[in-house]
Amino acid sequence: LATKAGISISIDDMLIPEEKYKVISRAEKEVKEIEQQYSSGLVTQGERYNKVVDIWGRAGDEVGKALMSHLSNQTVKDRHGKDVRQESFNSIYMMADSGARGSAAQIRQLAGMRGLMAKPDGSIIETPITANFREGLNVLQYFISTHGARKGLADTALKTANSGYLTRRLVDVTQDLVVTEQDCGTANGTNMRALVEGGEVIESLRDRVLGRVAAVDVVSPETQDVIVPAGEMLDEDVLDLVEAVGIDEIKVRTALTCETRYGICAKCYGRDLGRGTLVTNGEAVGVIAAQSIGEPGTQLTMRTFHIGGAASRAAVVSSVEAKSAGTVRFTATMRYVTNTKGEQVVITRSGEVLVTDDHGRERERHKVPYGATLFVKDGMVIKAGTLVANWDPLTRPIITEY
Repeated sequence: LATKAGISISIDDMLIPEEKYKVISRAEKEVKEIEQQYSSGLVTQGERYNKVVDIWGRAGDEVGKALMSHLSNQTVKDRHGKDVRQESFNSIYMMADSGARGSAAQIRQLAGMRGLMAKPDGSIIETPITANFREGLNVLQYFISTHGARKGLADTALKTANSGYLTRRLVDVTQDLVVTEQDCGTANGTNMRALVEGGEVIESLRDRVLGRVAAVDVVSPETQDVIVPAGEMLDEDVLDLVEAVGIDEIKVRTALTCETRYGICAKCYGRDLGRGTLVTNGEAVGVIAAQSIGEPGTQLTMRTFHIGGAASRAAVVSSVEAKSAGTVRFTATMRYVTNTKGEQVVITRSGEVLVTDDHGRERERHKVPYGATLFVKDGMVIKAGTLVANWDPLTRPIITEY
């Protein structure tokens, strides 16, 4: 259809969200407070820098979010003349949303704010570029930008060679790793569970064990029926069953515990991702693994060039929200004191908050740092999305127990 229809684009498609100026003035106010604390000697130079960068990083993300929600919807009149909200026909949004060209990070620079930029040595310049390309940059902002853009070009030229060399070295190490037999007969394996960091599920159990072979029988926790016998591959259908029953840990065969003398066995390797069946004898799995790690290396160096040197830095985590409904449980190591405001303040460094379901199974676990304020009590029943605790990520309080 590209020959029949296309997208026209105009500067008016870059809609600047109204919230942008509120967010920026709020961030400026916060930065001013930090500067005053610094000049009064309450925070160190390092703390001041970190807090300022964090405030601007967050402001940039907020403007980006406002921009995308602003672009993604539009109000139109239906045939009865009523106003209705619908998904937007904004050219820039359609390009990014369909995956044709551009990304949220690039749209943010066009119509949000360019945000924090990186110096050639990789450190972040603490005064962000609050303008975007539609408003235009002033001279100072333009020169800060050239830093980043030039760094992007230089990095791309220098790092492509390095990543190619990495691939060659990896292949050199793993080239003799070939599937030599179907089953080495080992009973060893690794216990796999969902990867959770700070309450966020980074990789689900399903993604981690799909295509692996079960090392021991996978048993339903309620009926004790065998769902997957040992030595069988975990495919999509089996994992649907596993998820329905609510199993949160599976022991799978892994290349690390394979007992084949030379090479590796098919059962320890699992599914051949190119064919969707168990891997066949003679497959050069070592070289495949080496190239799979080396290939994104080249892509990553291209990324700095596309963003144009805008510093990408995740905002510091400063609170914990429950992702699932259930009952709150504190670990035995959790201790807290109640301050004059009636808030519960954590005074242990290894305390954790658990959320369990009706059967007492652990659904999520969150580390709570020293000095955090708790908003839940042990044994409390909560809904998903409840704020469990929050804290200041950049300063460490000292709390008296008595």
